[in-house]
Amino acid sequence: MLVQQNVKKNVKGSVRQANHGKIIKAAVTVFANKGYQGATVQEVAEQAGLPKANVLYYFKSKQGIYEAVLSDILSLWNSSFDHATPEDEPAEALSRYIREKLEISRTNPEASKIFAMEMIKGAEQLSDEIKAGMVSWFDARIAIIRQWIKQGKMADVDPTMLMFQIWATTQHYADFSAQITILKDGKALNKRGFQEVGDYLCQSILSSCGLTPEK
Repeated sequence: MLVQQNVKKNVKGSVRQANHGKIIKAAVTVFANKGYQGATVQEVAEQAGLPKANVLYYFKSKQGIYEAVLSDILSLWNSSFDHATPEDEPAEALSRYIREKLEISRTNPEASKIFAMEMIKGAEQLSDEIKAGMVSWFDARIAIIRQWIKQGKMADVDPTMLMFQIWATTQHYADFSAQITILKDGKALNKRGFQEVGDYLCQSILSSCGLTPEK
């Protein structure tokens, strides 16, 4: 009996996880195309291929779906820098972070555009919890960069400006992909193009920090 109960529990958990993923993926598409105000729960449900009632069972409201999308975006963006420590080599850690951010811009441009639209509108829908999490994560990364500087591992740059520079340059390739395509004779950047961008950004950004980019 206990085995049967565990099997049922695992199946239920798998279904919940699968549906959660479907809803988030669908919501990214809908919010990227319609914005928060223009999107509806019904559209998210249709995009996910699930009944509206199922979507509301998991997230309760459009605001709940939107906050989950924003949290998912932040987790995706920050993953490679989450585990950076003062003992790491900054050239390796920063190069990896820059390239991962670019790869996300290449493979998940809609996510970047959603976040950009939210910031442009003054972060009106961003919950206090998400804001607090952003500040906590940012402050911790700034502290690590300051430790690298104190240890003489890199030049004495402004850590805050460095982080803003990385975000601005990497996310540009998602948020302004249409402009880039126009200026490149109608040709969107391919995977090789993003690799070349990564090489340039690593060289440009890290050299300003007195670092040699990782190959």
